[in-house]
Amino acid sequence: MRLDRFLFFIRLLKSRTQAQALLEQGRTRIDGRRVEKVSETVRTGSTITLPLRGEVRVIRVLAMPTRRGPSPEARACYEELGVDDGGAAS
Repeated sequence: MRLDRFLFFIRLLKSRTQAQALLEQGRTRIDGRRVEKVSETVRTGSTITLPLRGEVRVIRVLAMPTRRGPSPEARACYEELGVDDGGAAS
C-alpha cells in the first residue's frame, strides 16, 4: 500500500494531500531508510518514523487497512513504538 494512503487510512492525517505534503519534506523513514517519494510502499511489519505535530512518532505496521474506518479500527492496524516530544514532561 502507498505510504500516503496508509497514513490517511489509519487517521494520523486528515487527508491524503496532508500526508503527501508531510512526506515531501523528506523527514520520514521506513525501516530506517529515507522516504524518497509519496508512493513508497509500506508493508505489514514495517517501522515508520515521521515528524507529526511537534513530535517524532515511531509506529509499526500490524495490518493493512482496507478503508478509512472508525478510529478503533484504524488503531488496530498499527502500534505506537515511541514518541519523542523534545523533552516535554509527561
